[in-house]
Amino acid sequence: RSLRSSMASSTGKQGKGKGVEQPEAILGKFQQLRTEQRAIANKIAELEGDKNEHQLVIDALKDVDPDRRCFRMVGGVLAERTVKDVLPALHHTLEQLKIVTKKLTEQLEEKGKEVNAYREKHNIRFRGEIEQKKQEETKQTDDQSQGILVS
Repeated sequence: RSLRSSMASSTGKQGKGKGVEQPEAILGKFQQLRTEQRAIANKIAELEGDKNEHQLVIDALKDVDPDRRCFRMVGGVLAERTVKDVLPALHHTLEQLKIVTKKLTEQLEEKGKEVNAYREKHNIRFRGEIEQKKQEETKQTDDQSQGILVS
């Protein structure tokens, strides 16, 4: 997405003054925040997939004979175990995934608040947002001005 920053320039010089951030720096920081937000969201999606896989395996193994052989991938190495050894480890890993996912979801919410606060502070608007707002305002005034014409 392309972004547009509609910011009021301060009176006077446009050089590097103290306390005055350049539009490029503001936009760069905003894009960095958005990238961090996307990275957290991607990690959550990845962990949700892992949780689903773990749950599927747990469901498949819960009705199997506990002494039956099974194989588990640990760090890229395939290890032979029994169901009774693997099942508790899978339950533990699933619980840990749930905890981490919850923490990341909280971080995502905080990052979203941070992004929105930064947007408001620096009056950053997405391209098309201003035009959409103008169209809504025009539509509202058109709806209000409709009357009856009598000749």
